[in-house]
Formats: sequence, structure tokens, C-alpha cells
Amino acid sequence: MPFLNPPFIISILIAISVHEWAHAVTAYKLGDPTPKYAGRLTLNPIAHIDPMGALMFLIVGFGWAKPVPVDSRYFRHPKRDLALTAIAGPASNLVLAFFAFVGLTTLAHTHPITFDDLLTGSPSYTSGMKVLILILQSSLFINLALMAFNLLPVPPLDGSNILRMFIPARLEYRYDRFLQIGPWILIGLILFESILLIPILSVWVHGIMGAVLSVFGMLV
Repeated sequence: MPFLNPPFIISILIAISVHEWAHAVTAYKLGDPTPKYAGRLTLNPIAHIDPMGALMFLIVGFGWAKPVPVDSRYFRHPKRDLALTAIAGPASNLVLAFFAFVGLTTLAHTHPITFDDLLTGSPSYTSGMKVLILILQSSLFINLALMAFNLLPVPPLDGSNILRMFIPARLEYRYDRFLQIGPWILIGLILFESILLIPILSVWVHGIMGAVLSVFGMLV
């Protein structure tokens, strides 16, 4: 299993736990007790792990967590609050990615590479420092990728509920029909990516990741 290494596992557990926790807390704060009853108001990864999704993460580096149950009937403003609940997940990954970027940038300034490092191609960090760097690197790219992927406006991803906020009332019934076939569209995109080598998802994910990294570079 190519992704069975501690830095990746630690980073992905933190990323998906914070992502799902952010959904749950936002929905709960907006009046929906469903996430609380489902035991999802926690950062404990065990509450959020989907066994098959976790296995796929380890095998191919792509998987999923258990969706947080949300009942929009509890919301005062269902469309708006559902969109806020949806965007909370990707937003949490953006925050984690920013902290990882700041950590890497700080280490780069406080632990400069020496001339010997350039010759050997291996920075003379302690083993603990190397592990920290690997975790921060994994966290940066995993969180950015998770954020970008979930912003796809295709059900059951978060982007579909964010987009729903902007759908006019007269077109909602058509959008509801789209939501029913959305998972099949997502499966089709994944198959095109892996079998036909049509980089639809890669262009979307890497485009967003590149843009965010550029902004991070200007901020830090």
C-alpha cells in the first residue's frame, strides 16, 4: 500500500476529522441537533471514519469519510444554512492547510539548508524534524486537495449544497433531479480520470491548489 506511511495517515485522519467536525458543529449551531444525536460533535477520528473509504485512502490515496447527517428542516433559513454547513468543511481544510504552510515556511527560515545539504541532497535535520516536515507537507497538500475536491458542484460533494443556495426557486425541482443523478456523474468523472486519462478532476483540483498556494505565498 503506497500510502501506508505515518505522516500520510496522521495528516488524513486530522483532515477528515476536522472537516466532518466542522460540518457537524456548524449544523448544530444553526439549530440542527441531528449531528449531536449521531455523535459527530467530536474530533475523534473513529466517529468519522468510513471503513471502505479509509481503505481506499490507504490503497490509492483517495477515499471518503462518513457524511454528517443533517436535517435542514431544523434550520431557520434552510438554503442559506445548508450552504453554510456545507462550506464549513472545505473552509476548515483551508485553515489547516494555511497553518501547515506557515509551519513549513517558519521551518525553512529557522532551519536553513547548508552547503553540505545541497551536495548530498539530504537536509541534515534530526529525525524528529524530518517527521514534522513530512507531516506538514502531507497536511498542506491533503487539506488543499480535500478542499478543492469537495468544492466540486456535484452531489454528494459539498459544492452541490453551496451551489443550491444560488438556484432560483423556480428551478429547484430541476436541481433536485440533478442531485439524484449527481453521484453517477461523479463516478463517471472518476472513471474518465483513471481509465480514459481525461484530466477533468486533476485540472479542477490542481488549479484550485495552485491558486491557493499563490495566495498563501503572498500572505506569509
